[in-house]
Order: sequence, then C-alpha cells, then structure tokens
Amino acid sequence: MKILILTQYFPPEVGAPQNRLFELAVRLKKQGAEITVLTAMPNYPQMEVYEKYKGKFRYYEEIDGLKVYRSWIFASKSKSILLRLINYFSFTWTSFWSGWLRLGKFDVIICESPPLFLGISAFLLKKIKSAKLVFNVSDLWPESAEKLGLVKNKFFLYLSYSLEKILYTHSEIITGQTQGIVKNIQVRFPKKKVFWVPNGVDTTFYDSKNTTSNWRVENNFSESDFLLLYAGIIGHAQGLDVIIRSAEQLKIHDKIKFILLGEGPLKGELQMLKNKLGLNNFHIMQAVQKDKMPGILKSIDASIIPLKKLDLFLGAIPSKIFESLSMQKPILLGVEGEAKELFIDTGKAGLAFTPEDDKDLSNKILELYNDPEKVTMYGANGLNYVKENFNRDKIAQKLWGILNE
Repeated sequence: MKILILTQYFPPEVGAPQNRLFELAVRLKKQGAEITVLTAMPNYPQMEVYEKYKGKFRYYEEIDGLKVYRSWIFASKSKSILLRLINYFSFTWTSFWSGWLRLGKFDVIICESPPLFLGISAFLLKKIKSAKLVFNVSDLWPESAEKLGLVKNKFFLYLSYSLEKILYTHSEIITGQTQGIVKNIQVRFPKKKVFWVPNGVDTTFYDSKNTTSNWRVENNFSESDFLLLYAGIIGHAQGLDVIIRSAEQLKIHDKIKFILLGEGPLKGELQMLKNKLGLNNFHIMQAVQKDKMPGILKSIDASIIPLKKLDLFLGAIPSKIFESLSMQKPILLGVEGEAKELFIDTGKAGLAFTPEDDKDLSNKILELYNDPEKVTMYGANGLNYVKENFNRDKIAQKLWGILNE
C-alpha cells in the first residue's frame, strides 16, 4: 500500500503533531506500507525557516528510511491573523504543485488537520492521484478558533465551516485524536466512517528505567527541590497564567519550583509578568529537541498540564500527558472532560484541578509535595495505564487494520 502523509508539521521540528506523525509513519512502514511524507520547510515554533532549509523552494531528504519531500512555506513571527493565514495558504499552494508534479500515485492520502486549509491540497491530489483520503483531525477547526476568539469575521467563519463540510464529505475515512472530536464529527456527519485513533507514546523511548540524567545539576536545582514542569506550546489555549499565579502563592515554599519549557506567542508576556512579580521560583526555558525530553522528565517530580476553562476542551487530550506518565511522573491536570475521565478518574495517574483556578492548583501541588508516597503511586499507575491503552505500536496496528479494510 502506497501512503502519502500530507502535513505542515514534521521533524526536525519539535511538537506534538510532529512527533505523532513521525512515529506513526515509521510504524506503518514496518507494517509493510510504502510511506512518503509531503511537508513544509521546518519553521515551527520559532516561525523562521531553519538554517539548513533557507532559500530553498523544494527539498528532499530521508529520515529514518522515510522519504520526505519538502516545499516552500511563508514564515513570519508576526501574530497577525492575516500573516498566519498566508502561512497556511502558502504551503497549501506549494504542497499541491509539489505533490502533483514531483510525486507518483498513491493508494491513500492521510491529511493532517489543522490547518484545515491543507485539506484543499489533499482533496485536489486525491482526485489527480485517484487516491482515497483519510482526514485526520487533531483539533476541530474553525470551531476552536471561533470559541477562543481568535477568528471573529462571520464571512470567513462561514467559508471555513463550508470547507470543513466539503473535506469531511469527500473523505473515505475520518480519524479523530480524541473521543470528543470523533463524537462531534459523527453527530454532524452521521453517514461518515469516523474512528478514534488517539495520540500515544513510545514507552521504549520514554523509559525511566533506562534513562539517566544530570539535568537538575546542570540547571542548578538541588535533589531536594520539588520540580513542577510545563513543557509545550506557550499559547492562548493553555491558560498558562494559572501556573505563574500559583507560583506567586507558593513562593514561601522555597523548595517548590516551577519550570516553563517551550516556545510560543505568549512567552514574552509571561516573562514580563514573572519579572513584574519578582518570582525566583518560576523558571522559563527554551524548547529542546525530543531526545532531551526523557532526561528532563526523569529529573522532575510532576507535570502541570492546563487548558483554559472552555467547553471546547472537554474533549481535549494534551499530548504531553503521555510522555510524563510513561516516565512515571504524576500529572496535575487542569483539563475537564475526556482527559480527566481517562487519566485521573480511570487511570489514577495524578490529581485534577479546576481549569484557570490557581488556588486549586496550589492546593493540589501541596498535596503532592507533602506526600511523596502519592507521587510514587500516581507515577506507577500512569505508566501501567499508558502501556496498556496508549502504546504507539498498538495504535499504528489499529490504523493499519482500518486502512486495509
């Protein structure tokens, strides 16, 4: 089976979709598929094309045996919605021409959304290549952008929802990252085949027993410090000010320290707020490559995973949950709905706090800080839960079975 994975995001970029799609591609290849990846010049999250790829309109490379074709993308550090749309549409345009003229035929095209607009390229290539389209939805766009207040223009929203309908209708299969996404699509498009293909984790890569780390020493933390980590995108959806407000409340506990690791549009604002509050227990660090993360996770005591308090996120499952649990680290989860039901109520892998409620987060942090046995217990529970239910090998086998049907 010849499969084209069409995505704007792919390694060497770091991030949830990049890691997920790379791991999926490698595993589908092991199942016997012939995999080709069509993606953009790496630029995320700095929104600047990486040095190796600058000035190139197209580029070919192989990554772990995967054939990776890249095409030009407009990248800008501006927060302007218009320039962000140009970013999306530039790759939609170049990926279509690259896919049409550079690549042969495929049996299946797997298109990653968002950005939703990349579906235009996938739809056209499906017709030209006589392929079947699998539309993978990791975020309900434009619904999420509308509810977050990022897009308010009624006409643009109308066009976006119309495009979403066209793409879903002309997909042979739709896959969703969460059960909430799957249910939402099934209700609106009852005639479509929609499958839950969740994110997961490579439990052999994120393995605390086979990971050694001097990260605490290298970053001037002591063995007695209680380290709380947020690692990921520093954006609007996460509501990260809840962490900095909690840090302000707990600054009297000199051993409790907060680490914010990543890049994103709100990083500068949080840095200014930290300086304004004079917080010495709140550390902001740069994003790191994937191979550094097991060592960092090995060194911390617990992960904080927040989202804003919106109905939109009742079906959200932040991907950073999986890596923490695979490394036997408990989570402090500020996400209601599906994530809480799976990882707190069922998996018993940590404590939940009310989204955007810094007092509740502070109380839950103290509960862990004052009870090391709970930290160990939740960590062990989490590892067992993700091994059984969110192992990337099992997820890839499930998708392979769906495609062969």
